[in-house]
Amino acid sequence: MNGIEADLRLDPSHATPLYLQLAARLVDAIDGGQWQTGQALPSERALAQRVNVSRITARKALDRLVARGLIRRARGSGTFVAPRVDPSLSRLTSFTELLIQRGHRPSSRWLHRESGHATAEECARLDLAADTAVCRLKRLRLADDVVVAVEETSLPSCVLDEPQAVTHSLYATLASRGTPIVRARQHISAINAWPSLARLAEVEPQQALLMMTRIGYLADGRAGELTVTYCRTDYYDFQVELAP
Repeated sequence: MNGIEADLRLDPSHATPLYLQLAARLVDAIDGGQWQTGQALPSERALAQRVNVSRITARKALDRLVARGLIRRARGSGTFVAPRVDPSLSRLTSFTELLIQRGHRPSSRWLHRESGHATAEECARLDLAADTAVCRLKRLRLADDVVVAVEETSLPSCVLDEPQAVTHSLYATLASRGTPIVRARQHISAINAWPSLARLAEVEPQQALLMMTRIGYLADGRAGELTVTYCRTDYYDFQVELAP
């Protein structure tokens, strides 16, 4: 019996239903690194045979992990460990840096990179004069080729004058151009995805998403970035350290 089988061993005499026991063992195996992001899990049939339960029991256990966003099903391909993003609420970190730190492969799918005049909301949020030139970036953020967020960013042209200059990390680009974001304020709220947003995020319409609104500041105290990120709740966990 190999290590993973031992970790999945169940106790039929225990009061906890077998599917809940199996789900807990699978979570422990994923959290413990025995299955990595993107790795295929055993099929329902193989899993049921491995731990000597019915396929219905194995399916119910896997369903619980799907509901928690720990695994994802790909039609015709199998079940895979899903990428997870668990940013700190107290540290300024770019999406790219965050995913690399956690062993994921970050990428973006650009929807548009363009220049224009600031809207009333951009003027209010970034303390800009009317008709100030701004750059706007909109992209899908991916972890290991899975869409985990839809991101919209506006920056004054004095911070970024060429939207095409951003190819990967926005913060790395700004730092290289001498206009780094050094601190930020972020507000998090829950929304229901409207149809066009749901299509981009690859979720069902009206599914709950987390909306993170970030105002980033330059070293001289000016607001230099407005980013609104719509995060899939099945891939994002937030952590914060509290002290008395």
